[in-house]
Amino acid sequence: MKMSRGRIGRLVFSLVFAAIAISASGVAFAGLGQPSPWEIKLQDSASPVMDNIIWFHNFLLWLITGITLFVLALLVIVVVRFNAKANPIPSRTTHNTLIEVAWTIVPVLILVAVAVPSFRLLFQQLDIPKADLTIKATGNQWNWSFSYPDDKIDFTSIMLTDEERAKITPTPPRLLAVDNEVVVPVDKVVRVQTTANDVIHSFAIPSFGIKIDAIPGRLNETWFKATKQGKFYGQCSELCGKDHAFMPIVISVVSDEEYAAWKKKQVAATAAKSSLASAGAAAQ
Repeated sequence: MKMSRGRIGRLVFSLVFAAIAISASGVAFAGLGQPSPWEIKLQDSASPVMDNIIWFHNFLLWLITGITLFVLALLVIVVVRFNAKANPIPSRTTHNTLIEVAWTIVPVLILVAVAVPSFRLLFQQLDIPKADLTIKATGNQWNWSFSYPDDKIDFTSIMLTDEERAKITPTPPRLLAVDNEVVVPVDKVVRVQTTANDVIHSFAIPSFGIKIDAIPGRLNETWFKATKQGKFYGQCSELCGKDHAFMPIVISVVSDEEYAAWKKKQVAATAAKSSLASAGAAAQ
């Protein structure tokens, strides 16, 4: 069945309109520090480490694209120029010194070009600068417990249900919002220590470029320096049981003044909770 030009035109217009609508919806729902609908790139960076991860990703993408196009061009040339019909008498060439030297040296140079920024990024991730703040994250089935060892602040962070989310304005993202958020000051080096109480979990915040396993009986460390204020979302990134998908992480990056006010409030709340626990134990 043949389609008329008018029907073809309407079909093309519909497809273009749908693509524009999808792109627009992705922009409308996009948010700093969280995934966006139809997103095909890395999340926007909010730390120096993530800046370098994005740069390295883009560098490798262009490099791989160039190599792929080069190999594809060679395949097309071989298929077109050196098939049996075009060359009834095949070439008997067995050696070409220039080509053999080139295909040895060029891959080595490519690997060196990849290795240098790769190791630089690796050392940046592993070499933790002097920290302004330390946070300990403990993975549980299926939530996260956080403590600020220097300030004696402790709390557990649990994912909000849809009913709890509906009471908040603006409504936070589904499966990512929590009742107690981690709060840190902007432009400060934060050391993150991870461990677990039961099975292996993994602490990951894409916008900060961090992902580190939380292993029972072991203390791992990483770091980040948030360069933008806002809420940044992450999740457990290690399969840890039936509710693995319901272990979100929220880090709220605020000004120094807001952080000082939050810390004062949390210290008072933790002290009150400890006093109640001590009174209950004494009563027993």
